[in-house]
Formats: sequence, structure tokens, C-alpha cells
Amino acid sequence: MEDRQRMDIETAAASTERADGEPSRRPIQAPAAPRPTSAGLVIGTLIAIADEGRVPLVLYPGQPDTRAVAAASIVDLHGIHIGRKVALMFDDANPGQPLIMGVLRDPGCSPLDQPPGQVEVDADGERMIVSAREQLVLRCGKASITLTKTGKVLIQGEYVQSRSSGVNRIRGGSVHIN
Repeated sequence: MEDRQRMDIETAAASTERADGEPSRRPIQAPAAPRPTSAGLVIGTLIAIADEGRVPLVLYPGQPDTRAVAAASIVDLHGIHIGRKVALMFDDANPGQPLIMGVLRDPGCSPLDQPPGQVEVDADGERMIVSAREQLVLRCGKASITLTKTGKVLIQGEYVQSRSSGVNRIRGGSVHIN
């Protein structure tokens, strides 16, 4: 019964008079919502990653300005992605707030044979072990310590000092000084 009453009220509210005096019935429509300016998925280009790698900048068709637009990202972006096509959506359909959904794969690229190198860190409060497959480099300015998988330890710097309150040994198959 309530549905029929609601229908009659909606039909009555939608009645208007035609030019000949007869009532015209048209369905009631909700007010038109503003159309989103950027509906659906848009393909853009990642042109830079600014602010120390925290702010991706993109260009895309139909953007409000010719300058690059700062975007948010769901995926991790790296320098190798600059210049690549990215899938964009827009926060609240606002073309000034792009959101990177992913990086498009190049058709000519094959998947990586092995994933990029990972550094493993094991810390238990007593000791910390940092491991890498090929090389581990600690660098600060012009100074560095490099450990290689072949067993080499390379220490470089403008000034290298070694101090010990006990014995300071230099041992090797051969020792070259200067």
C-alpha cells in the first residue's frame, strides 16, 4: 500500500500541463550530479620524481594546465619508471589530484630473469648482520668501505687512521706499504 501511495505522490508531483491544457506525466528525476571531469582510467606519463623521491610528477591528456601535476601513488616508483606510461585515476574526480594506479609494461620488455638484489638485515639486539649478494658499500662523502663477495675489503678516504689500545696487526699473503 505504501509503495502505491509513494508512486501516486511521485506521479502527481511530476504532472505538468501541456499547451492544450492536458496534464503531461513525466518521471521524476534526481537533480543531475556534476559530471566528473576525469572519469575512468586515464593513461599519463611519469616525467619526474621530485622532493627526494616522494612526489611523482605526471602529464596526462585533458589536464587543467600544461605544467606537470604532482600525484599520489599506490605503487612504488623508481627512477627507471621516469618516462613510462602510468595508469591514473583521480581523487574525487578532481583532475588536479591524480593517483597513480600502476606503471604500464612495455610490450618489448621481458620479465626480469631474477629479481633486483635485496639487502638482508638481521638484528637481534646483540648484533646486526647486513648481507648482500655481490657488494656491500658504506659511503659517507669521500670515504667508503666496500666488501665484495670475493672477499676483498676496500677502504678509501682522504685520511685513513687506525688506532688500537692493544695490538694492531697487519697480516696477509704479502703486505705492501706505498
